Amino acid sequence: MTTALTERHGSYRRETRETSIDVSINLDGSGIADVSTGLGMLDHMISQLARHGIFDISLHATGDLYIDAHHTTEDAGIALGRAFADALGDGTGIVRMADALVPLDEALAHVAVDLSGRGYAVTAVTWSSEKVGELPGDLIEHFPHSFAREGRFNLNARVLSGVNDHHKAESMFKALARALCNATRIEPRRAGSTPSTKGTLA
Repeated sequence: MTTALTERHGSYRRETRETSIDVSINLDGSGIADVSTGLGMLDHMISQLARHGIFDISLHATGDLYIDAHHTTEDAGIALGRAFADALGDGTGIVRMADALVPLDEALAHVAVDLSGRGYAVTAVTWSSEKVGELPGDLIEHFPHSFAREGRFNLNARVLSGVNDHHKAESMFKALARALCNATRIEPRRAGSTPSTKGTLA
């Protein structure tokens, strides 16, 4: 069971006919990323989650990229979400809700999260081009949707302004990282209690 006295680790392995993924996460890490999915842009975005969330994330994936990037991107989000939920445990003592406003040059993103035990995501961003790197814009949004659903948290992300699609995507993922960093933080004033009037985040 997760406690405030030990590092919070989670892991998950997903094996299907479409992908094979191993992931681990330490919520009390130092921002180390070891990510390899075969998709450079996806690696870059997940690395932003580690660096700016101050999480240690190891995620290695192989998938049917000869078809397209969809299965690998979606399953990486699913696997990371399940590892995240495993690491968070029952959420005892956490802050729970947080948001972050992050700029990157001309782009500005706002992300709010609630580690409520209810997986739901809304993203609002307009892409200028069909792809960001080798990823279609809809997959840049699909990954955090899968991550939030399987991580059992509420996510609301908006890119408020921007011209360059890479900047928009990166500011959104950095904002997600900072919001999750703050929401997962242990709040000493909670004295180990669950941050819910229901008494549970399950």
